[in-house]
Amino acid sequence: MTIAKLKLFAILVIVLATSACTSVKNQQDDALNEETPVVTEFNFSGVTQYTTSRGNDLRFAEHDNFLIGTFPQPDEHFPTLILDPAKRFQTIEGFGGALTDAAAETFYKLPKAKQDELIKAYFDSDEGIGYSLCRTHIHSCDFSSESYAYSEVPGDKDLDYFSIEHDLNYKIPFIRRAIEETGGNLKLFASPWSPPAWMKTNNSMLQGGKLRAEYFQTWADYFVRFFETYREHDISFWGLTVQNEPMAEQRWESCIFTATEERDFVKNYLGPTLEKNGMGDKKIIIWDHNRGIMYQRAKVAFDDPEASKYIWGTGFHWYSGDHFENVKQVAEAFPEKKTLFTEGCVFPFDYTKIDEWQWGERYGESLIKDLNNSTSGWVDWNILLDETGGPNHVANFCYAPVIGNTGTGELIYMSSYYYLGHFSKFIRPGAQRIICSSNNDELLATAFINPDNSIAVVAMNPTDSEINFKIWLEGKGTLAAIPAHGISTLIIN
Repeated sequence: MTIAKLKLFAILVIVLATSACTSVKNQQDDALNEETPVVTEFNFSGVTQYTTSRGNDLRFAEHDNFLIGTFPQPDEHFPTLILDPAKRFQTIEGFGGALTDAAAETFYKLPKAKQDELIKAYFDSDEGIGYSLCRTHIHSCDFSSESYAYSEVPGDKDLDYFSIEHDLNYKIPFIRRAIEETGGNLKLFASPWSPPAWMKTNNSMLQGGKLRAEYFQTWADYFVRFFETYREHDISFWGLTVQNEPMAEQRWESCIFTATEERDFVKNYLGPTLEKNGMGDKKIIIWDHNRGIMYQRAKVAFDDPEASKYIWGTGFHWYSGDHFENVKQVAEAFPEKKTLFTEGCVFPFDYTKIDEWQWGERYGESLIKDLNNSTSGWVDWNILLDETGGPNHVANFCYAPVIGNTGTGELIYMSSYYYLGHFSKFIRPGAQRIICSSNNDELLATAFINPDNSIAVVAMNPTDSEINFKIWLEGKGTLAAIPAHGISTLIIN
């Protein structure tokens, strides 16, 4: 739907509501009659809609000509979103992506003007999409140009040779640019892909292996040293995950922790060590892997009070099926704990398919369903990759919402950037999820009340036809529309 069509739809709504002599007016009265407005706690005095859709130039296209009237009783046949701000659920920590070596290296290969554009596009909440929660890695991961550790001297139990010199070239300056753009309001968490090779049973950072028992304390100290050293460069961390994908033996950096091993490492080493060093406020996140068995991982950790007291929540990815209900089961079983989507991307990389709309819809569906199942935030994988889907030292290439072509110097914004933005830009940290009940299987939606008391409704239409729908809120309502293969955020004041 073009902007002109959106305006035409708004005019049509007004005409339908005010033309008393037509049969169309009678139909409109069934949906929005003009009785005296019901006084409610939430004013519902204005709506602004922002729309992105396939096959046109709509990207956060603004539309605000909405008629609001009384709406006593929804029916089952017209698509309707039923909102209830009195019923509130999880609080949002933020939305964002990963500030990896690959993203940083690509960033500094781009022209200065494009660097500035990218930082604003991601981290400015007015001109960009307002990222507020981001992840980075502790020494190398697959999305680094090489495998490296901060201490590579075997037996360095006291970490006398610990150094983050590698990160000073690209990653630290890149992270600082992001922090500056947010005015210092960017929450960061860090994840290790593997301990240094000399701490592991397989003597390699790659191909799985386990942390040797004699290095449990050294590895906990390693986290502290990482946070202390980054703090010297004006980078502070909100939290950490214990281990990225602890059940995956990958050809890249990886390390195996069973649920009991992870629990005991947190209980006996990591938690006490952080607390002893004045870092007890760091949010410790377990699992950091797929939704499939996240309940078992949460149960083992949270059923142990001595381990549980150190743990903020459970992180999860999307790489082995959807299993959205597992997120809710963890949240319901352990309501004092949080869940957080910590990584997701689409692959394998094919430069010729960058413009395909499916990538954004994959993000949109997951975001809506994860949020409706109680996750407290959603963090994408690399925020930027180059024209090869890297750099990556094991050829594990994938897409990022923005691709930086280092040959031409251009930035390519994939549909996933806009779909993510419909959440991160309008649902701000501190927002609380409210009831958003859809009576139509094809109208996917979630809703939050922001700290400023505005309501943000994100609705998605993955079908080939436009969906006209109503919003019901405490006896008042309005009409809206989402184009085929589109997503909208509606801000209700």
